[in-house]
Amino acid sequence: MMSKIDNPIKLNPLNDDKLKEECGVFGIHGHEDAAALTALGLHALQHRGQEAAGIVTFDGKQFHGHRAPGHVGDIFSDETVIKNLRGRLSIGHNRYSTTGETAHRNIQPLFAEYDSGGFALSHNGNLTNASVLHRELVKRGCLFHSTTDTEVIIHLIAISTRISVVERLIDALTRVVGAYSLVAMTNNQMIGVRDPMGVRPLVLGSLDGANVLASESCALDIIGAKFIRDVEPGEVLVIDQDGVNSLKPFSQTPSRLCIFEYIYFARPDSIVDGTGVYEVRKKIGAELARESHIEADVIIPVPDSGVPSAMGYASETALPYELGIIRNHYVGRTFIEPSDHIRHLGVKLKHNASRAVIENKRVVLVDDSIVRGTTSVKIVEMIRNAGAKEVHMRIASPPTTHSCFYGVDTPEKDQLLASNNSVQEMRKFIGADTLAFVSLDGLYRAMGLNGRNEEKPQYCDACFTGEYPVRLVDFDGGEIAPQMSFLSTLG
Repeated sequence: MMSKIDNPIKLNPLNDDKLKEECGVFGIHGHEDAAALTALGLHALQHRGQEAAGIVTFDGKQFHGHRAPGHVGDIFSDETVIKNLRGRLSIGHNRYSTTGETAHRNIQPLFAEYDSGGFALSHNGNLTNASVLHRELVKRGCLFHSTTDTEVIIHLIAISTRISVVERLIDALTRVVGAYSLVAMTNNQMIGVRDPMGVRPLVLGSLDGANVLASESCALDIIGAKFIRDVEPGEVLVIDQDGVNSLKPFSQTPSRLCIFEYIYFARPDSIVDGTGVYEVRKKIGAELARESHIEADVIIPVPDSGVPSAMGYASETALPYELGIIRNHYVGRTFIEPSDHIRHLGVKLKHNASRAVIENKRVVLVDDSIVRGTTSVKIVEMIRNAGAKEVHMRIASPPTTHSCFYGVDTPEKDQLLASNNSVQEMRKFIGADTLAFVSLDGLYRAMGLNGRNEEKPQYCDACFTGEYPVRLVDFDGGEIAPQMSFLSTLG
């Protein structure tokens, strides 16, 4: 039986309805402060996973590791913890699971001892044939200690008949279908891998002669590292004392980076695949204004993810941009009994509307997406209660109509508001006077393209179109098949 303390309210009601990225990875080879720098890198990647974090290091003789639930700043704030993570080689991981078990055994990096020595692995993404591979591996006698799809890769490496660890990893990945970025380490190497379609991001940097791998460039910035380049789709980087060796063992295929990295997932100060996220988001807002502007008095972002797009929208329309919703950055969790009344007050504890900015105004609210729609209902109600004459909602992405199976926590399709309702029905549900989304072509124009090429789209946009570029081997009709039940938490 749950106590009141075991079932706290999460005081982020305006973010609970957001899509969640499922992990951030980081690694550094050849630096005296490897563990401390990895902790800083994970701190910069905190937005990609807030459930747990871990670091594994190697000091030339043995591996050291520390993994725990919670935020990076809490887990690695103790100086003793960092001092015990000795070595010049280190990898780390931030975790955000989907549904199901939240357990210490699922916190990454995962570690295994092979005949060649120790091996640690951090993974961002999802394997879409993990269930099939799991059954095969269990029949061969493999014993699984976690419920993550990442462990499938660990066992595939173990049974490979190739000689070197790098060859065995590549052999294992030829069996894998999915979207992934990996950072791994052996006794003397750091290895970075990006899936053949490049759905999940990975970058290479350098610091004081050391090489760095990270999910986003913002993790390089925080440690003062120089951005070198993006890891290419299907590329394997092997980093050792001699430098960086690039391998391209997989068949060439068109790149399909997740377009939601630009809309919401990546930090605004990151550069992803050569494109600045902040500038893209402003351009999306400008496209949104060109496509669906209505007479209004003020443009207001839904913090924080709606801010750049709202700035682009306001610039395009020459209307005032105001911070009409003020966010309290110092509220985390509370143990107040979760009655309906307290839940409603929880919205104001995290965000509050500024009546001075809103009262008697025709307001355009700009947000990045609508998922279930419950967040938008609260936002519109908040703005109306602050005295707005009209509330017009504008969304800086097309309607999210399909679930993601590539490393993003999304509700099942029937829980996505846009999958079962027209835009007009959605408008009525959230209580806005008007509602509009940026078009798919408008989104691609903001990316600097003429529009979406129907034959060869340049990004993975399956959440908007239902066109999944990577085979969904373990899935049936877009829903999780029964055989997937063993994977209660994914990479």
